[in-house]
Amino acid sequence: MDYKSAGVDVEAGRDFVKRITQTVEKTYRPEVLGKLGGFGGMFSLPTGYQEPVLVSGTDGVGTKLKLAHQLDRHDTVGIDLVAMCVNDVLCCGAEPLFFLDYLATGHLEPEQLAQVVEGIAKGCELSGASLLGGETAEMPGFYQVGEYDLAGFCVGIVEKSKILDPEKIKVGDVAIALASSGVHSNGFSLVRKIISDGGFRWDDRPEALGGKSLGDVLLTPTQLYVKPVLAALKSSLTLKGIAHITGGGLPENLPRCLGEGRSVQIDPTAWEILPIFKWLADVGNVNAEAMFNTFNMGVGMIVIVSPEEAEATIDFFKAQNLASYRIGEIVAGKGEVLGLY
Repeated sequence: MDYKSAGVDVEAGRDFVKRITQTVEKTYRPEVLGKLGGFGGMFSLPTGYQEPVLVSGTDGVGTKLKLAHQLDRHDTVGIDLVAMCVNDVLCCGAEPLFFLDYLATGHLEPEQLAQVVEGIAKGCELSGASLLGGETAEMPGFYQVGEYDLAGFCVGIVEKSKILDPEKIKVGDVAIALASSGVHSNGFSLVRKIISDGGFRWDDRPEALGGKSLGDVLLTPTQLYVKPVLAALKSSLTLKGIAHITGGGLPENLPRCLGEGRSVQIDPTAWEILPIFKWLADVGNVNAEAMFNTFNMGVGMIVIVSPEEAEATIDFFKAQNLASYRIGEIVAGKGEVLGLY
């Protein structure tokens, strides 16, 4: 017996690393030291910082991977993986520096996993982060044939004096919503149940979705907010707070960027709720409270600014080709999101 007879093909793993090396190295920033394949990825701190603070984040893609497996489409979930991590560190005001991935599968299929890594590399390029390294684990008997799982890890940097401080947010400040690209990477356990219980297929094209298939709409990758938000942070605008709207929706995530004694009064008619959310609520008979506590509902990120800068902030993001809306105001309270339903 040998390792291959037990289900692990060491040579295939080596060939896979060779295959993705060029894709990975395209993401390298000047601060990367060494090449892919070492025991650790090395990265020198960028110059120009007086008191640099490193900001770390980690996340996965969740059961959205089930959809990728069932449709045999693997080129977008890597973007999701990166977005879920870099969008988080962005909320501290940090610029992403590098990214690491962990990819586990029951059987290493080079073509399938190369698509995944290409998506990860694309997400890194779009957010200015280096794909510094990763781990591919072949675990026969642990995962179903053709399935894999992903985890991502990101490190960013911010000047200590520019870390966003929730205590600086005042009553009367304004919440500006940045549009999501769709469901992003949260709530897919409910999505899959709605699809399954309703007898729908991923290639169905509901009229409400404008002729697009369910699979195409639901596999749309998570919006990367890094470049437009970093541009805003470096502009004359003053962003007081940033919230990434992920699992738990607005009610769970928006209060995370507020100081003590602050709530947000939201106008749910102030932005476009995307057709996919209306369709899911309709066919799944899901009430408004459950929808807002599960999905982003068309809002992928919130920035908090003073009322004097609200219109300028909206204009700034529209100039960055990112739809934005004034959706609420900071009020005195206990860390709640008011007025959603």
